[in-house]
Amino acid sequence: MPCSRRSGCSEWGSTRWTDGVGVPRHQRICAALVDLRARTGWYRLAADQGHAGAQYELGNNYALGQGVPQHYAEAVRWYRLADQGVAWAQTYLWNMYETGKGVPPSYVQAHMWHNLVASRTSGEQRDSAVEARDRVAGLMIPTQIAEAQRLAREWDAAHPR
Repeated sequence: MPCSRRSGCSEWGSTRWTDGVGVPRHQRICAALVDLRARTGWYRLAADQGHAGAQYELGNNYALGQGVPQHYAEAVRWYRLADQGVAWAQTYLWNMYETGKGVPPSYVQAHMWHNLVASRTSGEQRDSAVEARDRVAGLMIPTQIAEAQRLAREWDAAHPR
């Protein structure tokens, strides 16, 4: 049954990008009623049009192998596109650099992303980023920490809030 008021779909009338925002309204379908491949297709349509939230979700799909084959390098590519303001994308970027999934491992890059998330979030997410940044800093030499801080400042200056 297609998504409608009668079907009881919780997404009926939603304008979220998971429903295909950025594509003609008559082509939208309910994300709650489609399989992961179809949902990934909708994410891709919105992501290709620059929607950061969809880019983040597409990165997750590639990282987890949901709806697409697992491909860490592709996940990193989408997280980088989503880093235009999606703190969760930055969180996953730090993880990818820290673990070397899809990119060469780099404590400098991991520290930079931890720093950016810490500076742009609050509450538990900020606390988690500070704790992770400090943990990574304990594995670095002072010149690496200085480089990570410089990179974070440059990124922050290029991406005003």
